[in-house]
Formats: sequence, structure tokens, C-alpha cells
Amino acid sequence: MAFCTEEEKTEDYLFKIVLIGDSAVGKSNLLARFARDEFYPNSKSTIGVEFQTQKININGKEVKAQIWDTAGQERFRAVTSAYYRGAVGALIVYDISRRQTFESVGRWLNELHTHSDMNVVTILVGNKSDLKDAREVTTAEGKGLAEAQGLFFIETSALDSSNVASAFQTVVREIYNILSKKVIQSQEIKQKDPGWMGNGKTVVLQADENQEAADGQSKKGGCCSS
Repeated sequence: MAFCTEEEKTEDYLFKIVLIGDSAVGKSNLLARFARDEFYPNSKSTIGVEFQTQKININGKEVKAQIWDTAGQERFRAVTSAYYRGAVGALIVYDISRRQTFESVGRWLNELHTHSDMNVVTILVGNKSDLKDAREVTTAEGKGLAEAQGLFFIETSALDSSNVASAFQTVVREIYNILSKKVIQSQEIKQKDPGWMGNGKTVVLQADENQEAADGQSKKGGCCSS
């Protein structure tokens, strides 16, 4: 859940973000590169769910991204599906050198929509862009799918760190922008209706149907590929 607390001297935001995709597409190494600038060439498959918290400064505000790395293996699906709840951002990762992982993106999108509680800001990530000679999925195909589904898009390499920070920052910044609009809207409601029963402390990132449609249109086709 995203929130801001007015009682604190500075506004703190906590965003839950999930990393999803087939096994061995490099989700754990993307997180390790982003959070600790580390890479593990012989990393083992994630068992269940792990998470890492990373601080990002946006417009002078401290944003804490709580990033959940989920297991890609089918046998862990029942365990990890519960962790979608409360997520406001998602990175759907595929391996550009394995077309099968790209073809699984639709299934991951369906799972995200089924188990998440909110309008989740989502970016499609084509990882392992360093494997140029082994590429099976073109950049154009990735962009095309992202545009068709109204997702952001980027290609990354956890190995050489290209675009890794940008992938996470794109999601966090978009969530922050949506939340800022919600804060402004709540302030406008209070100004128009002094009797509005808001507690003034918590703003939950939960779009109504009209807002979801508007956000979807403004987000569609957004790309930040290399």
C-alpha cells in the first residue's frame, strides 16, 4: 500500500513492487544489481519470495520501494500469488534470448490482474540485452507487445547494468505521479467540502474506474527502451 503521513517532517512513501516472469530470466540479478550493484553469474532459483527495500529520491521526497522477487517456477505459484496483494508496481521480465519466456508474458499479465488489488503500474522488461548473438526476441516485438497492453517497455542487462536503474525508477516515478494526483484531488475535496470525513493522514493509491481508464490511455505506448 502506498501512503503518506503528514505528521512526519517529510513525506514518506512506501511502494510495493513485484518482479515476475519465468524462471531464470534474471529477476534476482536485476534486483541485486539495482539494490546492491551486485551480479551473481551462478545464482540459484528463488524459492518462494524474497524482498529488498531501496530508497529513491523523487522531487526532493524520499520514496521507499519494497521490491518483491517472486519465484518463477510453477510449483511456487500458489505460495507467491498472495504477495501480489497491495502491489502498486510490477516488472514483468523475459529473457531476450529465450522466446518461450516472451510468450509467457500474457500469462503473467493475467496472473497479475487476477491477484493484484489495484491499478498496477507495469513495465515490460526484456532482460539479458548483452546476449546480442543469442537474441530470439527483437526490440520491436517487445515494444509492440508493450504498446498493445498499455505497458512501459525497456531492455536491460543485469550483467553490464545497462538500463537496470531506469527500469525500476520508471515504475516508481509513475506511481509517485499518480499518488501526487490523488493527494491533490483529496485536498481539493476537503476545500470544497469541509465536512469531508478524511483522516488527513493516509492516501491510498486506488484509482476509480474512470481514473483507471484515463491513466491507461495516458500510459499506453510509453517506452523507455535503449
